[in-house]
Amino acid sequence: MRPKVSGCLITFRTMKQTAHWIISIGGLALGLGLALTAALRDSPKPITQKDIDAAVMRSLQDNDLPSRTARAAKAVLPAVVRVRGFGQDPKRPKSPEKQLGVGSGVVIMEDGTLLTNFHVVHGMQRIDVVFHDGTESPATIVAIMPAQDLALVKPQRIPDDLEPAVLGSTSRVSPGDEVVAIGFPFGIGPSVSAGVVSGMNREFRSRDDRPALTGLIQFDAAVNSGNSGGPLINMSGEVIGIVTAILNPTKSGTFIGIGFATTIEGAASAVGIPPF
Repeated sequence: MRPKVSGCLITFRTMKQTAHWIISIGGLALGLGLALTAALRDSPKPITQKDIDAAVMRSLQDNDLPSRTARAAKAVLPAVVRVRGFGQDPKRPKSPEKQLGVGSGVVIMEDGTLLTNFHVVHGMQRIDVVFHDGTESPATIVAIMPAQDLALVKPQRIPDDLEPAVLGSTSRVSPGDEVVAIGFPFGIGPSVSAGVVSGMNREFRSRDDRPALTGLIQFDAAVNSGNSGGPLINMSGEVIGIVTAILNPTKSGTFIGIGFATTIEGAASAVGIPPF
């Protein structure tokens, strides 16, 4: 009798272990099923062209075009001119006339009168101006301010739709403010570069022993030879300075991040433009 009892006990335990295995296998299957369902549910769906188009539209909406720099430049570009100086080669007095230099200028009056740098036109036998629409005109110097490196130039012909630039103020300009320089670096342009005001009331002394220029705006928008006389503008498209010089301790004469501009107040006062 005892073996029977013992056999029953063995049978009961075996059934109990089998039940445990069934429960374990069932739980494992359920877990795998849930994991697979979650994986299928969470797996990324293929990107379609519609998704790409929607992302592009969101990006365009978040970043308005044109940019602030482009809008500011557009406001003053029609008033920016190329100033060219002609004469004979100083080393060959009897040589044919040729272009000796190129700079930039900005129209500040309705009759086409423009501001540029004195060093752009100094020593030239003939000057001409090229406007934004391609109009070319002979020009004459009507005033010079060598101490401020400024000159006032008046062309004989102007485009019918010419609009002078709007003059701003530097009274609220601070280091870090965004600025745009426009001109003809190496004769290329008009070219637009952007940067910030690096400092105010700076002084610059050239290598040729000319008097130091004072009260200048220092900025880091890229400028090079040919930018001289062009405008430095704020984000409202107003002229706040006339690009005058760059600082480079080497002899290369190219831009290394330090540019200077005469304030528009200083420039306008020098040529007698009210209310400055």
